Amino acid sequence: MARHDGDDLTNSAYYINRDLSMLEFHRRVYELAADPSIPLLERLRFLCISSSNLDEFFEVRVAIIKHRLSIGSTRTGADGLRATELLAAIRDKVERLVADQYRLLNDTLLPALEAEGVRVIRRGEWSDAQRDWIRGFFRRELLPLLTPIGLDPAHPFPMLVNKVLSFIVELDGCDAFGRQTHFGVVQAPRVLPRLIRLPAELVECADGFVLLSSIIHAHVGELFPGLKVKSCHQFRVTRNAELLVDEDEVEDLKSALACELRDRRFSQAVRLEVSTKCKPELARFLLRQFELEEQDLYFVDGLVNLSRLETIYEEVDRPDLKYPRFEQGMPEAMHGGEVDMFALLRKGDQLLHHPFQSFRPVVDFLRQAATDPDVLAIKQTLYRVVPDSPIVEALVKAALSGKQVVAVIELRARFNEEDNIALANRLSKAGVQVVYGVVGYKTHGKMLLVVRREGRQIRRYVHLGTGNYHSITTRYYTDIGILSANPDLGEDVHHLFQQLTGMGKATRMKRLLQAPFTLHSGLIERINLEAANAQDGGKARIIAKMNGLEEPEIIRALYRASQAGVEIDLIVRGICCLRPGIKGVSENIRVRSVLGRFLEHTRIFYFYNGGRPELLCASADWMIRNLLRRVESCFPIYDRKMARQLIHDGLRLYLQDNCGSWRLREDGSYHRVQARKKRRSAQEILMRKFGRLG
Repeated sequence: MARHDGDDLTNSAYYINRDLSMLEFHRRVYELAADPSIPLLERLRFLCISSSNLDEFFEVRVAIIKHRLSIGSTRTGADGLRATELLAAIRDKVERLVADQYRLLNDTLLPALEAEGVRVIRRGEWSDAQRDWIRGFFRRELLPLLTPIGLDPAHPFPMLVNKVLSFIVELDGCDAFGRQTHFGVVQAPRVLPRLIRLPAELVECADGFVLLSSIIHAHVGELFPGLKVKSCHQFRVTRNAELLVDEDEVEDLKSALACELRDRRFSQAVRLEVSTKCKPELARFLLRQFELEEQDLYFVDGLVNLSRLETIYEEVDRPDLKYPRFEQGMPEAMHGGEVDMFALLRKGDQLLHHPFQSFRPVVDFLRQAATDPDVLAIKQTLYRVVPDSPIVEALVKAALSGKQVVAVIELRARFNEEDNIALANRLSKAGVQVVYGVVGYKTHGKMLLVVRREGRQIRRYVHLGTGNYHSITTRYYTDIGILSANPDLGEDVHHLFQQLTGMGKATRMKRLLQAPFTLHSGLIERINLEAANAQDGGKARIIAKMNGLEEPEIIRALYRASQAGVEIDLIVRGICCLRPGIKGVSENIRVRSVLGRFLEHTRIFYFYNGGRPELLCASADWMIRNLLRRVESCFPIYDRKMARQLIHDGLRLYLQDNCGSWRLREDGSYHRVQARKKRRSAQEILMRKFGRLG
């Protein structure tokens, strides 16, 4: 890009489209799958993740763009791209990514797995003994569950569930009633496994699998007896997964969401995937059935859902083909068995860095609160939580023991709606007061408040975090949490819960910033202060780590700070709409993305602040939705020792990473950082520092 004078920071040339940036993230995940330095089964898993990510991209982002087109919306983002232009650009990027995914699978990963004794055996490679076993498996396990549908005026094209494996079958001949049909459709129920392990005595390798699609394809003639099968091709349709509930028009949000969830499986189609061997006329026939255009059609050279191959990762017991075993650590103050969490927190805050350190201290804190006779109340936000997790068990136990327990459950956490409805039902039955947050604003903040009577005083204890109270993801997502008995934090969290459960004006916080009220303006104020300090000739520095950066006013503030001379480093895992390195605009801004064994999920913001460094952690990214349309919490790390540790572990190590880092270029593309001398992986360093690796 050419040099700019930077006068008009609203210029669309200064902004990257958020959806195209997201596709660049999916490309980076794919590049991990292509990285020969990563263990083989982990590479397969990254390929599955990149495919699953792409599914969600179509279900949500492409669906939204198509909806805007259908209603004639001409709205554009800061980048200025129109919907038709954006869809064309998406098509180009996705087509290349999908081709690369299948080429990597077919030419590299499957042959490498086979060399290690892990085989996905194709139909043309079945031995006679394997063929006999597979035929028996089909008749015993599959045939009773498959429903072939011949297409004629009495049997129109069926409504197919979102992302379900299906087959279009080309037929010739007449059936028992003399009806002539040319096409049939077979849908594979979701209850069926997509990979089937062959008995050990039938394979010459350690682990042999066959695809469900191969088995159905080989025996599809048995589903249409007496008819000639001319061809059979697998396909899959992806549908809009957005839930359209007008919260102002419904009396019961939980019931309305439950109805929408039932309908989501059959919502508007947005993508069609078919086998590369499918005849063009059959592909066009399918497009007409789903009311899709040619640009919505993607040909795939293999199974139509790559993410199903994760079964191999789960079933193959080969530690040598996976990441070394990692044992999470515990904070130093919690070594040596059971700890009185309340006594510990009265001495000072505890900083937790997950998953390098275990989430167990948070669970122990809640369990102790649930059984402590001096605890009067427990209040917690729940965004993504497994209904039978230890967190939920503790809340149930607390409620059954007579404590006041309040759970603010965000029912609309995308793709977790059903779990959250089940969670709400379970907690309500146990006597927990369940609240669904604020109409029009998702409750995304991660907060836990425990109110305890200690002698003549009431003391508040809190946990604040950047990630969810999810017993599984806490082992795989990097997040920061703080356990504290700080009175100001306790009072602020108390006021936040009052806002969520009651009515009234926003209360001025002592320590916390909160969205949608003070977080957006507070960040801009801090960025502007760094700019003012730089203009006055002082040192100015910003380092921020997050999952996404999109909000235009934040980006413009960063541009102004760069123009003033502030040195800015941004560690942005996913979407980044800011263009770094534009002369006269953002030449002092550097952006990198770090990926690896764990999903980077921390939000940490550092401001030099005239020599009095300020360090903040948050549940919010710098996205429009987080800063303006959600309830979020942002908390300070005031303890100097903790702040120094977190600046090093959470920020500087990632700026030095040369194993899983990409730098964002001015044109919106990413360049992988190569280790020239010594390898330096932030995640590996933290695993060795806090836990036990290998």
